[in-house]
Formats: sequence, C-alpha cells, structure tokens
Amino acid sequence: MSTKEEISKSTGGSIVDVRTHQEFMGGSVSGSVNIPLHEIPHRVDELKQMQAPLILCCASGNRSGQAANYLSRQGIDCINGGSWLEVNYLTQQEV
Repeated sequence: MSTKEEISKSTGGSIVDVRTHQEFMGGSVSGSVNIPLHEIPHRVDELKQMQAPLILCCASGNRSGQAANYLSRQGIDCINGGSWLEVNYLTQQEV
C-alpha cells in the first residue's frame, strides 16, 4: 500500500509536523502537532500517547522520513506522509 493510500484509509491517527516552529507557523495541516525533528528523541513518551498511526510530515518528506525511521524502531506505528501540503490535500479529501 502506498503512503497516499495509507493516509487516505487511515481512520483517526495523529498528524505530526516535524518542521521547525517558524516553518510550521507559515502554514500547516489543520489539527497537526508541531514537534521539530531535533526534539523527536526527547519526546518519544509524548508521541507514544498520541492516537496511532502517527502521520509524519515536513516540507519535502526527508525529515519526516528520518522521524518515521526512528519512531518505528521505538515501536511506534507511524507513516511518512511526506510534504505537509500533500498530507493537507489528502486529509481534505476525506471530508
């Protein structure tokens, strides 16, 4: 299943944007939580409390891919959603 299919079929879940706070303030997916990539290792317990799967996004998919790789090794159900613009588009299609 592709990432797009996973996001489209995902019921619930939490959207986590791993861009910097400044990037996040410039635009983001409605209802998403901003946890910059460098903070991910320090906030694993918080991430484990969020509704799974975590749909991770950033500007291009690079940082969210790094976060997804790290978090899946911590046993967290997550998806690399890629660009926040793509995640935004896909989540709007569900409405």
